[in-house]
Amino acid sequence: MSFPPFLCFFFFVSFLPLSTPLTSSPYLSPTILHPNYQKMIQNFKIYAYPPPETLSFDSKVESLFYSSLIHSHFITQNPEEAHLFFIPFSFHSGLSTRAVAYVVGNYRTEFIYWNRTLGADHFFLSCSGIGHGADRNVVELKKNSVQVSCFPTTAGLFIPHKDVSLPPLANVHAPVHAPASKSSSYLGYVRYNWVKESNLMEQLLADPEIVVESEPSDQLTYEERLAGSKFCLFEYGPEISAIGEAMSFGCVPVVITDRPIQDLPLMDLLAWQQIAVFVGSSGGVNEIKRVLGRVVVEEYEDMRESAAVASKHFVWNDTTEPCDAFHMVMYQLWLRRHTIRYAEREWA
Repeated sequence: MSFPPFLCFFFFVSFLPLSTPLTSSPYLSPTILHPNYQKMIQNFKIYAYPPPETLSFDSKVESLFYSSLIHSHFITQNPEEAHLFFIPFSFHSGLSTRAVAYVVGNYRTEFIYWNRTLGADHFFLSCSGIGHGADRNVVELKKNSVQVSCFPTTAGLFIPHKDVSLPPLANVHAPVHAPASKSSSYLGYVRYNWVKESNLMEQLLADPEIVVESEPSDQLTYEERLAGSKFCLFEYGPEISAIGEAMSFGCVPVVITDRPIQDLPLMDLLAWQQIAVFVGSSGGVNEIKRVLGRVVVEEYEDMRESAAVASKHFVWNDTTEPCDAFHMVMYQLWLRRHTIRYAEREWA
């Protein structure tokens, strides 16, 4: 099947206020996104190798992506028309490099397609990421193939600009549209475990403008605090997976990190500097509030609107919909379809 050309265009423009200037768009290339997306929908083809008898994944988001892909119109039964090849295997966290080498070795022996690019037109799912190894099959898989991982990714096991991270699965009842304007009760909100560094936590707890949970809140309270806060503060780590939930309520994410982040979801699509605030931890709460004060004065409304628009691409559906998380991950894979294919030959 293919989606009507107007449908996704309507999606991209329907969430942006008419008064919003182009510079506040959440997209890196807003003028070419729609035509490129339509080309992807109409032309992109994936050949999936035969899967093993049983296939299970570490996370629900992996399972959703796999199910969506296998039942999508992107799948072709003709490998000669495929842009990319999918390895349907569960590369889970406990899998040895020897087992990884065995899987890749089987596919390169039974099919001719791996050797044409040394795996560069292949992709695979691994929530935690695969490690490094000396075996040729592992080296080529790690170096050349696209790894589709869960966010946040495991340190050292994600290669920026090659690999792709899945938008995290949301656990909130997000509003269909973020309100046109927002009256906030709090400057900042820190849910339980979003920030763990003890000194910073003490400073945040002492600040009356920031709500900090010392124990987990119920779902209703959580959603009320997302809706009632200007900013949601995250320390980069496992709990940052809630970033999409914050965005959907118009709570601008503040990511506290002392190093560049290169595994954010949809990095080929979204202008994250227009969506979230990135600040180091060394200056403590005073530096964080100084940065937030500047944002409130200069660009808060644009960032809030951009975050709310971008959050629509974090939505996973049992039955896929245009421009949802599945389709935007596919769009990132589409951007990685150009590879050099070698002439067929015998490989030792």
